[in-house]
Amino acid sequence: MQLHFSITCMILIISNVACGSKHFRIGRSKGGNLGGPGGYGGEQLPPAQWFIQKLDHSSPSDLRTWKQRYFVNDSFYDFNNQGPVFLMIGGEGPADARWMVKGAWIDYAKKFNALCINLEHRYYGESHPTEDISIKNLQYLSSYQALADLANFINAMNNKYRLRNDVRWIAFGGSYPGSLAAWLRLKYPHLVYAAVSSSGPLLAKVNFMEYYEVVVDALREKTGGEDCVNELKMAHNQITTMMKTHPSVVEKEFRVCKSFESASANDIKNFYNSIADDFADLVQYNEDNRISADTKYRNLTINTVCNMLTSPGSEPAYKKLAAFNSIILDKSNQTCLDYSYDNMIKELRNMSWGSEGARQWMYQTCTEFGFYQTSSGEIEVFGNDFTLDFFIQQCEDIFGRKYNADFVAASADWTNSNYGALDISVSRVVFVHGSVDPWHALGITETLDNGAPAIYIKGTAHCANMYPPSENDSSNLIEARVEIEQYLAGWIGQP
Repeated sequence: MQLHFSITCMILIISNVACGSKHFRIGRSKGGNLGGPGGYGGEQLPPAQWFIQKLDHSSPSDLRTWKQRYFVNDSFYDFNNQGPVFLMIGGEGPADARWMVKGAWIDYAKKFNALCINLEHRYYGESHPTEDISIKNLQYLSSYQALADLANFINAMNNKYRLRNDVRWIAFGGSYPGSLAAWLRLKYPHLVYAAVSSSGPLLAKVNFMEYYEVVVDALREKTGGEDCVNELKMAHNQITTMMKTHPSVVEKEFRVCKSFESASANDIKNFYNSIADDFADLVQYNEDNRISADTKYRNLTINTVCNMLTSPGSEPAYKKLAAFNSIILDKSNQTCLDYSYDNMIKELRNMSWGSEGARQWMYQTCTEFGFYQTSSGEIEVFGNDFTLDFFIQQCEDIFGRKYNADFVAASADWTNSNYGALDISVSRVVFVHGSVDPWHALGITETLDNGAPAIYIKGTAHCANMYPPSENDSSNLIEARVEIEQYLAGWIGQP
């Protein structure tokens, strides 16, 4: 049966494109945080549409506009009865049309006859508000402007499709868009009736040392002991020692692109950050149902990699960790590990369109959130070679000396004051987090008194509830999806 992609069911899903690339990896992130949905089999996808959006919502007299990309699936919608509107909002990566036919929100949309819309985030994907991404033009990139984009878009869609005043918009979002979903409900409650906020960090924190603490806790949780943690700790200790005595051995084993002899202090920090990132990514996206999990990373889970590290034999721990690093390089089509700090900064200074959003997201961390995953929380396991000053230095080197430690701290404080952080006062928002996802440390995991429930899923990773169901899903994940559906049924059916 042919799908029809006009307008009918609107669910506001705030999402990104890369729950499967390096999530919030400052300097290395090449996409957003929500990956393509697994199980996509070539279904017909809706064409891109374009919305004329204001450039600066803070200035009513500024009439400059630009074209913002969005997608619509109205296959389940009855325009006569006009059910709910589900809107997926883009995050720090390109909008992915595959989400218009796959994912938990599509299953909900079928059940509730919702109209589904995916609005791409300004400055990401094909939504280019300005001629380039110079610092002068990036001033219009912020969560504030993104939320105002959504409000303007909702009003326009209500008028365009002549929706009744009682039609209920429901916002969905995963990761940074999970935060946007909650903030949209907070700032525009007259436009958005309810929201599902998945894996959304609500607390802007500059030194996010808890990230690696959760990574280590997740290893213990999934393997049922200390063996994997101890082996990882031993590997990093061995690497630190050998970097002083036999650096050429580390070069060879970890397939670095250049010799450590010519490496700067920031290069070395970047090296340690890179090999820690690989393990962090493994944990953050463990056993989810991303499209990349269908192929590239199907056999890479906490348990399979920990089995590699703890396998019996005389091979030293650092060699086992290096073998895992080689797997990541091969699957990412990289011939060597480029740990050059200057190369990274040069890439992030590029002001032309064409990247997948790394410069833009870096700007948002420097001006709004922080979110720097430092080594300060788990020194014993990962060492302490990528501390906060390393990330603040990146802000200054990319955007200028103005973006120093005081500036970043003040920006995060403003964000928390503006939205309320973990004391957010909002109703009809369900907060969903997984215990294996390090980002739950900055989110709401216990139900709020004002009618904002929380679902904390034992054993699951980042945005896991948003992906299509799989026969391998845990009972906890299955129950969470059902619970979310029950909240939606209540909100949609309320008078």
